[in-house]
Amino acid sequence: MDIAKLTAQTRESVGKGAARSLRRQGRIPGILYGAGVDNIKLSLESRELEKMFNSPLYSRGLINLDIEGDMPYNKTVMVKELQTDPVKAHYLHVDLLEIRMDRKISTMVYINTIGTPKGVEEGGILQIIRRELEVYCLPANIPEQIDIDVSGMEIGDSINVSQIEVEGDVEIPFEVDFTVVTLVSPKMEAIEEPSEEGEEAEEEAAAEQGEAPEGESDNE
Repeated sequence: MDIAKLTAQTRESVGKGAARSLRRQGRIPGILYGAGVDNIKLSLESRELEKMFNSPLYSRGLINLDIEGDMPYNKTVMVKELQTDPVKAHYLHVDLLEIRMDRKISTMVYINTIGTPKGVEEGGILQIIRRELEVYCLPANIPEQIDIDVSGMEIGDSINVSQIEVEGDVEIPFEVDFTVVTLVSPKMEAIEEPSEEGEEAEEEAAAEQGEAPEGESDNE
């Protein structure tokens, strides 16, 4: 099975100063977690990580990780957590989790709608409530996407998670039969906003009662 590839190097240095030094070199610190083994401190190239995320092979979430060093070795992993700078959107740190191919795992898979609903011709609007769903399966069986045929939907129709079928030994676990896709009328989609006249009337009524209008206070 073709999966995304990534290269990493082991590192000894830790702490904020060492992390900043790595980032100046275009690299970021990382940690590899694995069951029954010690965690491995890693250094990864930011551009290679970004390239991997943009690869269609990453759609399964699996990564073929090559770890360079005196004794190079290979692991199948997934991203456990990725920290980014909220302002500059730069990668800061990545946690990787080693995966055993003979054990089932839980992961999120994107939803793909197929077809144009009948109700759209009548003015209906398709709403995708969930953009991705959790699946439970062996790593090799992770689907690239979950296809949902919406062509037969009319206004007022919904598709719940219990109605979605996936091929192979793949399970969509859920405790509540929640809605994934629905087709609503334009009236339900529209959001009414208060007019200026309505706001003025509300302020006048509040003034008569000796109260400050909503959103204002005497302490401001």
